[in-house]
Amino acid sequence: MSVDNTGRAMEHVCLKHDNGADITFQGRLFSECSWYDEENGVLTRQKLYVTENNEQVYYIVSGSGAERNRRAYRLSVMGDRCVIHNGAAEMVLQFDMLMLAVRGLCGLEADATPTLAMVEEMLKAANG
Repeated sequence: MSVDNTGRAMEHVCLKHDNGADITFQGRLFSECSWYDEENGVLTRQKLYVTENNEQVYYIVSGSGAERNRRAYRLSVMGDRCVIHNGAAEMVLQFDMLMLAVRGLCGLEADATPTLAMVEEMLKAANG
């Protein structure tokens, strides 16, 4: 078992999902949360992992009874580009476009430039 630069243990993780090949990596759980939608009877659980290569992997499982939906997304930043891979397809965005989407989703002012630390803090706050 390896450790990251904070001394936290990294472990082998394999995420099974419904929209592509399983995503496997060495990493650690960064944050998680879950909630229940009473109106639709659906339980949703989200997990955010950090890999040994400083990528982020976002995992979402939602379901009701025996029916469930599993999705996983690996996100890596390469210079001014962000690569998002779901096990079947890959999308490359300019980092500025990703930050524009984050600002919109987080309700930040149009001229605000969120840093990675700000995004992590928002994720921590959102995931309670």
